[in-house]
This record gives sequence, C-alpha cells and structure tokens, in this order.
Amino acid sequence: MIENSPTVRVQINIDLSAAALQAVVSTSKQIAGADASGHYRVDTADALSALISKFLHEKGFEEYSRNPDNY
Repeated sequence: MIENSPTVRVQINIDLSAAALQAVVSTSKQIAGADASGHYRVDTADALSALISKFLHEKGFEEYSRNPDNY
C-alpha cells in the first residue's frame, strides 16, 4: 500500500448486515457515554464511516482493488 497516497472522501451505498450496524451503534454509544440527561451524543454514521475507512486502510484495500479477479 502507498502510505503517503492522498485520500478522498466518497459517499457510497453499501450492503451491511443488521447485526454489524447494531454493533457499531451499540459500541459507539458505549464509547461516547450518556450525557447528564441520559442522551447519547454520537453520530453513528460518522462512526461507521471511520470504522470502514480504518478497516479498508489496515486490510490493504488498495491492493485488493487492483486485482481484476475481485470485480
């Protein structure tokens, strides 16, 4: 992977299991914690985006995307 390659933000639609989404929401709330009134102030869409971006970076998506067999 090219470590110094610039990144861009793209808006996409993905298929994700309901269980995975529930895990992201639950874990994000757990990390953020509730405020004094018991509400959770966390943007779970941003948390999901960050988690997927981290996964793609760590698991070598750049190399994966170069292989025509993966399409």
